Amino acid sequence: MVEETQKYLKPINTKSVVQQVVDRLTQALINKELRPGDKIPTEKELASTFGAARNSVREAIKILISFGVLEIRRPEGTFVTNGFTDGMIDPLLYGIILDDADSMDSLMELREWNDFGMLRLAIEKATPADIKLLEDRLENLRVQLSKNDFEGVLSADDAFHETLALITHNSLFGKICHVTRLLTTSLRYRTLTHMLRSKQGAEEVYRTHVEMLNAIKNKDTHNAEGIVRKSYFYDEGALDG
Repeated sequence: MVEETQKYLKPINTKSVVQQVVDRLTQALINKELRPGDKIPTEKELASTFGAARNSVREAIKILISFGVLEIRRPEGTFVTNGFTDGMIDPLLYGIILDDADSMDSLMELREWNDFGMLRLAIEKATPADIKLLEDRLENLRVQLSKNDFEGVLSADDAFHETLALITHNSLFGKICHVTRLLTTSLRYRTLTHMLRSKQGAEEVYRTHVEMLNAIKNKDTHNAEGIVRKSYFYDEGALDG
């Protein structure tokens, strides 16, 4: 008999069976009926409980494995993954890539608000050691800008923002930051190319990063949004140029 606390272990109807199994297991995770590290029932047991074909259950489990939600540990069985895995990012990544023409605008909005949130959280949580690490990243950016090396600047910029995500002490910011920066690599390259055409542009790129660091040092949340928005003005210039 299914316990009251295991509501996900109920028969399901036959419409879109694979997706329903995925949804049922996902809801069990949300409701904490299944937790990280838990072993899920066997394929045979799930098929019997759900009233679904084993093939449908098998396909649903494969989907959740590909998402990084479940993992097979032979010979023990199938378990809920412990913690966040890179595979969990892939569905979001491909969804954005395959979206319509408006996806870049939506992605830029997501990236902007993620950067704003990261900066605010870094202002609140950064330790002296975190600030020193970010200072090192800023110095590397300064060196690459002085060389006018597009690839070097792009890499140094990535390192700065990845460190900014790190010092929020919130791993989800780092994951979202990685995805949004990966998908906007071409735009960011064009932006830096546009800005590095002049000494003034290169100085402005550096100045914006200095302002981010100073906001963290001074616990200045008031100007955080303006600093982030200023950096996105450069993207617009690259698109128009």
